[in-house]
Amino acid sequence: MGPFERGDYQDRLAKTRTRMADAGLELLLVTDPANMHYLTGYDGWSFYVPQLVAVTVEAGDPVWIGRGIDANGARVTTFLDDGDIYGYDDDYVQTPDRHPMNFVADVLRGRGWDRRVIAVEMDSYYFSARGFEALRHDLPNAAFRDARELVNWVRAVKSDKEIALMQRAGRIMDRVMDVAVDAVSPGVRQCDAVAAILQAQVAGVDDFGGDYTSIVPMLPTGAGTATPHLTWTDEPFREGEATIMELAACHRRYHCPQARTVFLGRPPQRLADAAAAVVEGLNAALDAVRPGVTCGEVEGAWRNAIAKSGLVKESRIGYSTGLNYPPDWGEHTMSLRPGDRSVLQANMTFHMIPGIWQDDWGIEISECFRVTETGAEPFATTPRQLFVKG
Repeated sequence: MGPFERGDYQDRLAKTRTRMADAGLELLLVTDPANMHYLTGYDGWSFYVPQLVAVTVEAGDPVWIGRGIDANGARVTTFLDDGDIYGYDDDYVQTPDRHPMNFVADVLRGRGWDRRVIAVEMDSYYFSARGFEALRHDLPNAAFRDARELVNWVRAVKSDKEIALMQRAGRIMDRVMDVAVDAVSPGVRQCDAVAAILQAQVAGVDDFGGDYTSIVPMLPTGAGTATPHLTWTDEPFREGEATIMELAACHRRYHCPQARTVFLGRPPQRLADAAAAVVEGLNAALDAVRPGVTCGEVEGAWRNAIAKSGLVKESRIGYSTGLNYPPDWGEHTMSLRPGDRSVLQANMTFHMIPGIWQDDWGIEISECFRVTETGAEPFATTPRQLFVKG
């Protein structure tokens, strides 16, 4: 079952059930693979087909339902007994006249759960409108509710074991960023730099290896730095251009994201000034982190620190992060932005990324950290600066 014991999962399930009871929910269908992993340990690249974990509000083990060829994956990676693992035939896979959720409905009826108040993760990437329609059609006596991010919020405060995994990811991140900075040089193809980054992400460090990350390496370069989410091409890096590197390290599905910017040659004054302002604002926001402070107050510290620079950032400066699967390493709960009244607690974890993107240039310098009893503790140690080469 990996780094966690059955008692860890029972504790997570108990917290989930408390939230279910408070919300008047009798059955929770968990389709987000990170939430499935969190509650059972299930781990597999099978989320491109419908799968889920069903949790009742009463005590007892969850039920895993997925593709038949993945059922052994549930046996290998979870603590569940065979009687709680259901695999559907391949006739359900990508077939126009039936859907895996028809099979799910059959399982729920067989368990006597078809008349319950059932919560589904309506905004999960992995739960489709067609699947929901199949459930509603086959379970006409059920009352469906939106679970929203119920399990995500349970995940928001990490255990010491989870923090240890993110600390390991932070050690890998230090190596990954060193490799990335070295790889970005004039004449080097972007794809070759990314190949080196990917190798470092997976190889990890001598003591332990890394996993695939929930987002591929993002390396906008030149004019592409005006936007955050470009990846790479086979074009070479050029003298006189900046490259933003938003990367991550992952260990046992727990992430440490980090962004830095490299300039090849002498950076223009506007970029150097922006780097100084971003670092000052980032440091001020990190200094504001402590239990009892709200996410909005942390963002306010950033905004106050950069006010004199003239820079304006309209998007959020960070979000909760940790355990996840593609396509995102964010937890979809708290955001570091104005108006977010979520109160920080010890062992919450965030990626603070106050990126600046202008019409034809941009800069990113970020930090992944945990909230401690006294402040913010970054997981990685890469210097907060604009890296200048040449």
